Amino acid sequence: MTTFEALGLPKTLLSALDSLGHATPTPIQAQAIPHVLAGRDVLGLAQTGTGKTAAFALPLVTRLTAEREAAAPRQVRALILAPTRELAQQIATNLRHFTSRTGLKTTTVVGGASVGNQIKALARGLDVLVATPGRLLDLIDRKAVSLGATHYLVLDEADQMLDLGFIHALRRIATLLPRERQTLLFSATMPKPIADLARTYLTDPVRIEVAPAGKAADTITQSVHFVSPAAKFDALVAELRSRPDALSLVFGRTKHGAEKLMKALVAAGFNAASIHGNKSQGQRDRALKAFRAGETRILVATDVAARGIDIPGVTHVYNYDLPQVPENYVHRIGRTGRAEAEGEAIAFCTPEEVKLLLAIERLMKREVPTASGTRPQAGQRPRGATPANPTAKRHTGPRSEDKDAPRRRRRFSKKPRAFAAA
Repeated sequence: MTTFEALGLPKTLLSALDSLGHATPTPIQAQAIPHVLAGRDVLGLAQTGTGKTAAFALPLVTRLTAEREAAAPRQVRALILAPTRELAQQIATNLRHFTSRTGLKTTTVVGGASVGNQIKALARGLDVLVATPGRLLDLIDRKAVSLGATHYLVLDEADQMLDLGFIHALRRIATLLPRERQTLLFSATMPKPIADLARTYLTDPVRIEVAPAGKAADTITQSVHFVSPAAKFDALVAELRSRPDALSLVFGRTKHGAEKLMKALVAAGFNAASIHGNKSQGQRDRALKAFRAGETRILVATDVAARGIDIPGVTHVYNYDLPQVPENYVHRIGRTGRAEAEGEAIAFCTPEEVKLLLAIERLMKREVPTASGTRPQAGQRPRGATPANPTAKRHTGPRSEDKDAPRRRRRFSKKPRAFAAA
């Protein structure tokens, strides 16, 4: 069996890994680390929860430490780009563990945080900068940072960056980097835009693929309830009440819908919080901290905000709204069953969402077991899923789809989508 020592990592990192309880490298780590140490560009295809952060962070820290160089003011030796604030902060947390005994200087720049503090941190020069594309370009425009001496570039969750509309930001950033650099690109999926991005950014890359797209961890038990829209909220409440001690992550489709769902759960007596793009960074940090500590037992999130959540204690993931992109279902349920722990993923499917479920099942090449209701054809109301009070004009929970949300976003959002997401 491969060990971290056999991969060629220095004693300082081996000691840090030992203190963190990491004894054996994961497949993506075992395959990627030697190539990164050798200076090769790497295209890594791996699902969430496979340990890819350490796959690029460990060899990157090793190379930066061995070079014994100091970053000049407003210069960055290595740049790691991530699509969301939470993922950027998760990467930075891991880096702090790995660099604690190396003397390397790292920081994070994301939207929603103080620009002034970020400018001060950049003024001294950095060995590693973890950033979201929107905030990074903002700081570049302010002349707070230069990428002219950045010889290491990591693109993490590249497919999510493209989904969020960051392609133009990435192209602009590429023009500011030296041609002679090492580039590492990690993505959960490999659609044509990612292949095009790889050809643009990478030079003769080594391709590494583990945990193929659509493959969920075997430790996750999946099920789906077929319900009417009016019965969906009550079905969620029943599931949550049956597991009062569980640490549960609930997914909504939109920012507005997630907030409505959280408020409805609080009104129903649950200790719940929410994270989404309309929350400030401080609010998101406090919600995640309380959830991680178990003070809040239910966290309602959107796909964008939840990308990067790494909380081993999550026991249940609820797909209150099924995602429009099938791959996001795998990302969502991957928030439980981490580190080979057991987890449970429960979905709720209305007649309008049957097509979304079928797309998910085609991706996974398996049918999600039915927990209740009858699997209908697209557009058909499932049997046995009528509301408890059929004459009621409205139900107590939020609707599964907020039809006004797109109009509200167009009316109030003044920022381009890519920059607002950061």
